[in-house]
Amino acid sequence: MQAYSSGVKIRPISRRRRSLIIVAAVLLEPIAMRLRGYRMGGNLIVRCRKGHLFMTIWLPGASLKSVRLGWWRVQRCPVGKHWSIVTPVRESELSEDERQIASAHKDVRIP
Repeated sequence: MQAYSSGVKIRPISRRRRSLIIVAAVLLEPIAMRLRGYRMGGNLIVRCRKGHLFMTIWLPGASLKSVRLGWWRVQRCPVGKHWSIVTPVRESELSEDERQIASAHKDVRIP
């Protein structure tokens, strides 16, 4: 334990507790996606803030071409050619035309 000038003793976080917190944080996104009815990982239809639909690779717990902000991600929209916050879309809520539009627009692939 460490003592500070105020007399309060603070115990440092153990490695095990730190590991459990990291694992819980990584598992939170896939569990939330499953509970909200979204597909898990792979090619997923997303919508940017301007309403454009496109397909991207969405891996829960990982970001290769976007900046993660919790549930949202900031990445380049290939439809409007701008940077935007994108969120997953339930395919069951899209019309057939919207699904075809999204399938026609795919972001940059990473090998």
